[in-house]
Amino acid sequence: MNKIIFPFICILLIGISTLKAQNNADDIIGIWLPGHGKARIHITKKDNKYNGRIVWLKEPNNSEGKPKVDKNNPDESKRTVPLLGYYILKNFEYTDQAWEKGTIYDPDNGSVYDCVIKMSDNNTLDVRGYIGVSLFGRTDTWKRLKVKGQ
Repeated sequence: MNKIIFPFICILLIGISTLKAQNNADDIIGIWLPGHGKARIHITKKDNKYNGRIVWLKEPNNSEGKPKVDKNNPDESKRTVPLLGYYILKNFEYTDQAWEKGTIYDPDNGSVYDCVIKMSDNNTLDVRGYIGVSLFGRTDTWKRLKVKGQ
């Protein structure tokens, strides 16, 4: 009897821990603080895609007192666009415990990177930007500031 019950209990415990670790696709929605602390990003959902825009900057104005703009954008026509409100995360899809197939834009250098986002807990994102293969990239840890619906 014990030989039957023990494996059953092990399978049950593994199943419960797996269910507990799973994310709901919309768990990413909210306001997040990137590791550098210079901005806050609001991630929203539209048409089953997740996008994030800058909603707060530690230093919103340049040395002239004017709003900071996307001065490093390779597209000259976008260099006058204010960073506040700028979408830096675009077109993420939720697949198997991660948000993938999206891009992240770095306004500090004007580069766009492929990106994958994983949630290590309800208040922590691991945001990995990379070129070509995820192996060649950098991961930043973001902390939740506001939960969706608040």
